[in-house]
Amino acid sequence: MDQPKIERVLRLMQYMSSGFDYTINELADKLGMSYRTIYRYIDTFKNAGFAVVKTYGNVYKLEMMPDEAPKLERLLYFSDEEAYLVNSLIDRLSSANSLKKGLKDKLAVIYDSTSIADFVDARSNSTHVQRLAQAAKDKKLVILRDYESGNSHTIRDRYVEPFDFTTDYVDVWAYDLEDGKNKSFKVSRIGEVDVQENDWIAEDSHRKFGMDIFRMSNAKKPVRIVLKMTVMAKTLLVEEHPLAEKYLKKDGEQWILDTEVYSFAGVCRFFLGLSSDVKILEPQSLKDYVRNFIRKNLKEYE
Repeated sequence: MDQPKIERVLRLMQYMSSGFDYTINELADKLGMSYRTIYRYIDTFKNAGFAVVKTYGNVYKLEMMPDEAPKLERLLYFSDEEAYLVNSLIDRLSSANSLKKGLKDKLAVIYDSTSIADFVDARSNSTHVQRLAQAAKDKKLVILRDYESGNSHTIRDRYVEPFDFTTDYVDVWAYDLEDGKNKSFKVSRIGEVDVQENDWIAEDSHRKFGMDIFRMSNAKKPVRIVLKMTVMAKTLLVEEHPLAEKYLKKDGEQWILDTEVYSFAGVCRFFLGLSSDVKILEPQSLKDYVRNFIRKNLKEYE
């Protein structure tokens, strides 16, 4: 079997064991195959000893034995940050290392920019993710029960139309019917996902935005920021926000972070926690934001 066929078979296995429900036609569309080819591969899985289950309609799932499932998950599922870190470690290998190219090729076969989003491991919030994914597929209204907002510091129900996820399923993109805005909601802050019978009413307004390394997003144009920091601050930054590593450059004994952000809130929190180890170089508007933030919060202690 040549590499393109192997790639398609592996991805078919991923889709069928991902926890989401895909019909034969949906699998064919995602993999660029005919539905007859999908059926042929399913027969191959059956003959190889895999448990193929038809759940309902035209949905087929690939089930593993309990003791095999964790091994398969660890092999197949990476978050965006995990995939980036693995790729970074491989990049550090010497070009003379014969294993380097093979490892890169294997990652490229399974984890391209779209498949990472589809096969991320969301075990800790798997029930929420699956219910939200099904609601999005069925175009149903959802009530996010007891959602804990990090911005307003409130706990209340949110009436939303979920339509997509961030690449690692940490956040769900949804249209907030009360505010009339598209927002990202952290899955871990949802108390319960209550799927309603009501269909979407604002599909034409659904939009998802870019997200920066501090997991901030909005519809505005991103702003370039430049920070200078110590080795300790750089280490803590990468540990908390792994995607920041590709925007860091060494400058003598210190490091420069040069990236774009959609909100100053995330970088402000990072700066305030390490203010003696981080210096804001650009822009002036970020310096003003931090200064105003400090003044506003100091008033509570006057």
